[in-house]
Amino acid sequence: MKLSSYRETNLPSMSIKIKYAIWLLISNLFFLTNIPYPNKIKILFLKAFGAKIGKKSIIKPWVKIKFPWELEIGDDVWLGENVWIDNISKVSIGNNVCISQNTFILTGNHNYRKETFDLITLPIIIEDNVWITANCLIANGVTIGKNSLILLSSTVISSTEENGVYRGNPAIKIKNKL
Repeated sequence: MKLSSYRETNLPSMSIKIKYAIWLLISNLFFLTNIPYPNKIKILFLKAFGAKIGKKSIIKPWVKIKFPWELEIGDDVWLGENVWIDNISKVSIGNNVCISQNTFILTGNHNYRKETFDLITLPIIIEDNVWITANCLIANGVTIGKNSLILLSSTVISSTEENGVYRGNPAIKIKNKL
């Protein structure tokens, strides 16, 4: 890989750059802070920037969201402290989902096999009734199956089956959920 060969493709338009700059200001003031702003205010801002959000979601302090317009959240979702959703592609989160603190959701990566280090972006889908426990990493292109449990500090690099309990780096299924 030669980083000098990297060429950014699909550069955002000026209007997207301005939208993102305004979002960064809002995000720093209302999300990346210890000030306990009401969830209604955070959700109002996310929706104003294009996020689709269901009912009764909770967004704890220090949640970092790259592009709200690439985010869909269902009903009764909990985003814990320091969750980072680096969503340059779509992230869809179902209903009754808990994403615990320090979890990193990453939709982009680079192709290390190409000298040009091309950017690869793929969506992430987290289906209903999922708990992703603390300090996990969810990689681009992954679907977390319904009723799954991702255990502490796991790295999910491939899609999971429904009703599974996963652990490790890379995460592997250790049993069926009861």
